[in-house]
Amino acid sequence: MDALDAILSRRSIRQYTAEPVPEEAVRTLLEAAMSAPSAGDERPWQFVVITDRRKLDEIPRIHPYAKMVQEAPVAILVCGDERLEKHKGFWVQDCSAAVQNVLIAARALGLGAVWCGVYPREARVAGFRELLGLPPEVIPLALVPVGWPAEEKPPGERFDERRVRYDRWERTG
Repeated sequence: MDALDAILSRRSIRQYTAEPVPEEAVRTLLEAAMSAPSAGDERPWQFVVITDRRKLDEIPRIHPYAKMVQEAPVAILVCGDERLEKHKGFWVQDCSAAVQNVLIAARALGLGAVWCGVYPREARVAGFRELLGLPPEVIPLALVPVGWPAEEKPPGERFDERRVRYDRWERTG
């Protein structure tokens, strides 16, 4: 699948088969994440790959919209590391780009994935800190459950010309 096909056909997948995700595929997802652009090439990210079934089953207690992780064989927690920042505050953008790369790479590999936001919800941040022993300077941004899809979703038509301006802001409609 080429990059544009992966981008345009990517959907949030919340149902997975029981088939495990190979370690090589997880490594490819992490390589894609770390290929994301970042401010000043600071790469302020850290990743926690979660495969422990007990931990995966605990996550919905922390994140009420991440129940699908109980079916997923693996989840990747994308975190920002304030110790690695050159440009304060840009870790959110940098790590968001890393999350998007994981989602697109998952689609290209035939995997399903979904973005579950963690930061800036303090209760979620605290819950992941406790569950995974994160140090205070490592801030969980997003959880990405990953697995072989047990559902199919057609590509969505999301382009909306009304949201585009050229050269200056002009009211539309």
